[in-house]
Amino acid sequence: MEIFPWPHLKLLLSSMLIAVALAVDPYSDALLSFKSEVIDHFHSLDDWLQLHHCYWFRPFYEETWGKLPGKQFGVFTELVELNISQNAFSGEIPIEIFNLTGLRSLDISRNNFSGHFPRGISGLQNLVVLDAFSNSFSGPLPVELSKLEFLKVLNLAGSYFDGPIPSAYGSFKRLDFLHLAGNSLSGNIPPELGNLQTVTHMEIGYNSYEGDIPWQVGNMSELRYLDIAGANLSGSIPRQLSNLTKLQSLFLFRNQLTGLIPWEFSRILPLTNLDLSDNMISGPIPESFAELKNLRLLSLMYNEMNGTVPDGIAELPSLDTLFIWNNFFTGSLPRNLGKNSKLRWLDVSTNSFIGSIPPHICTGGELFKLILFSNKFTGNLSPLSNCSSLVRIRLEDNSFSGEIPLTLSHLPDVTYIDFSGNRFTGGIPSDISQASKLQYFNGNLPPFRSCKSMLVVELQMNNMSGVVPKSISNCKSLEIINLASNQLIGHIPEELASLPALSVVDLSHNNFSGSIPVEFGKSTNLLLLNVSFNDISGSIPSEKVLQSMGRSAYVGNPELCGAPVRACSASMAIFGSKGTGKLSYLRKGSKGQWKMESFIGLPQFKANDVLRSFDSNESMDELPSAAVCKAVLPTGITVLVKKVEWEPKRMKVVSEFVTQMGNARHRNLIRLLGFCYNKHMAYMLYDYLPNGNLAEKVRIPRDWSTKCRIIIGIAKGLCFLHHDCNPAISHGDLKSSNIVFDDNFEPRLADFGFKYLTELTKGQCNEAIKDELYMDIYKFGEIILEILTNGRLINGGENTQSKPKDVLLREICNENEATDSTNSLQDEIKLVVDVALLCTRSRPADRPSMEDALKLLSGLKGQGK
Repeated sequence: MEIFPWPHLKLLLSSMLIAVALAVDPYSDALLSFKSEVIDHFHSLDDWLQLHHCYWFRPFYEETWGKLPGKQFGVFTELVELNISQNAFSGEIPIEIFNLTGLRSLDISRNNFSGHFPRGISGLQNLVVLDAFSNSFSGPLPVELSKLEFLKVLNLAGSYFDGPIPSAYGSFKRLDFLHLAGNSLSGNIPPELGNLQTVTHMEIGYNSYEGDIPWQVGNMSELRYLDIAGANLSGSIPRQLSNLTKLQSLFLFRNQLTGLIPWEFSRILPLTNLDLSDNMISGPIPESFAELKNLRLLSLMYNEMNGTVPDGIAELPSLDTLFIWNNFFTGSLPRNLGKNSKLRWLDVSTNSFIGSIPPHICTGGELFKLILFSNKFTGNLSPLSNCSSLVRIRLEDNSFSGEIPLTLSHLPDVTYIDFSGNRFTGGIPSDISQASKLQYFNGNLPPFRSCKSMLVVELQMNNMSGVVPKSISNCKSLEIINLASNQLIGHIPEELASLPALSVVDLSHNNFSGSIPVEFGKSTNLLLLNVSFNDISGSIPSEKVLQSMGRSAYVGNPELCGAPVRACSASMAIFGSKGTGKLSYLRKGSKGQWKMESFIGLPQFKANDVLRSFDSNESMDELPSAAVCKAVLPTGITVLVKKVEWEPKRMKVVSEFVTQMGNARHRNLIRLLGFCYNKHMAYMLYDYLPNGNLAEKVRIPRDWSTKCRIIIGIAKGLCFLHHDCNPAISHGDLKSSNIVFDDNFEPRLADFGFKYLTELTKGQCNEAIKDELYMDIYKFGEIILEILTNGRLINGGENTQSKPKDVLLREICNENEATDSTNSLQDEIKLVVDVALLCTRSRPADRPSMEDALKLLSGLKGQGK
């Protein structure tokens, strides 16, 4: 995606103009007339210069707006190239352009032209290039284009064309490039496209076709690039595609394709990129793929494939990316995987693989993402001892054992490590301080000499022994630490209890002794402390925050006394009577058997215990779906509770998505702590933050640093949802009232994913995730403007796109007290406004990704540390 496009307007006149020197210059008059009729907010046309009455030159780096005038084009009868791309022209295309019979190239891309594509283009018999990418055309594709004998490039992608692809499009004799993706096309793909013997590049995906892939596509003998992804295709993959022996890239992901992968694909020797992911393909990876010596990307994730990974895959010399997660593969990974190529990204998670990590996995020296979680791998991690290129390592939920041999000083770029749910012993090397970019660590307990950026440590359910080192005091940003279900001994260090940002501490099911540090009681952020089932003795400190945790946080310590151990009764309900609402619908026999799913931050309650402790005289029968109320758990934690209803047949798919939401952990997201559900409904438990939301506070003037911090925090939360969650989660309802603040005035996104969840419950997930992500980005741009203007601009995306940029900047600078003497502040404001304008562009494809937007914002000095 181009983040800073360079809009331009170029009129190339034929050589005959060089000889023209008339007293009255019709070309100059026409261009001046053209200039007078377009909206030029940024004065980009001021420097149009007339040279020798015959040649005009203008460097044009800003946008021109409004309807494109047409009458002036009649003068330029010898025009050979017309390029008005990357502007903001709207309305219909003037048909006068079709009188320029000498045109060989017409580029109207990245504008906002709308309506049906006008008739008459068949008159441009010399046309070689037609680029209309990223506009707002509707109606059928123009059939008469097929009459253009010399056409080589046809790009009609990124509009709203509907109906089928005309079968006449199979009659082009010289066409080289065909791009129709990202429209609203339907019907069957015409088999006549197989007659296109000169096309080398075809993209027709991201539409809503019917039926299967025509086998005749295999006759397009010159194809080098074929993309029909996200197109609602069904049926099997035609083996005739193996006749495309010049093909380099094949993208058929996100369809409903079934059956086996044709073994004949091994004939496509130039094949470099093969992505068949997110379908319903079954069977094994063909053994014949060992012949694809040029293959770099193999993506088969999210299918129903089985069998083992052929050894021949490990022999491919060019393979750098292998995605086969979420299938039913078994057996061991090929022993030589990584030995014969520079493997960069390997994801085989959520299968049933066994055996050890291939010994040569890091031989290529470029492996930066290794994702093996949720399998049955065993053995140790010695193959990773020299993997200095690693950035992300996920090995959780396997059966790895032994000590962890990683030398973290050799991993300068690692940001994410998850070793939980294995059988590791010992600790990781003491040089964790050298991993300066590490933000998430989940593995065996290290000495913490320097860990300023670390937010989460999850080490539960390992075979870890020893003590918690006092060096934990260096982790000043640590928010969550879970050491449950290990064999740790010694006292709970006061240094841990004194960490300023700590909100969740789970030390349960270990062998800790001594007393509970009183420093925990002084914490302003502590939400959960669980020290149950240890050998802790003495009395529970009297501070309110500790006594509010409830009995479940302290049980299993015979020598521990004091409230609430003896004060709490066994009948205490999960949902108490405090707060603005009561949850009283969890009665025995109420709409079926109840289950309880707890995520990190919530004790492991059982649904049966909840039901037994319930007051049956109160009911939530009348509370509508998606309604919210506040409740207090037995540990004393106040939560927000949302009610969700579904049909029994939707329970599995909905609960799986809720689990994905619950596992999404980021400092700029509201945590989903757990949910209690049956076949018909669920209660979702969220963190309760009583500090208000952005909608309530946006009109309060803030300094520039605070505004930057809020904007950056929102961007980080969205970026995590879009780029670190797999599959991506769209927020779906991003607005200022869904941005709440914690005690440190850090923004957190509330209600993320809930729109999609609601659609899941109704079986109405019609909108592609891509469109939802684009809408998130648009809403983020609007929220930026809302923050910058202290609430003056709400839902201001469309209005600001049509306002002169210098006027908008001047208004926002004044609202942020950026005078002429504060040039650095003005520069930062301009940067943020630029990002907002990019995010609110009318064409979704023109908007930056959240990853790109965050990179642009990362240079702000005002954001603080």
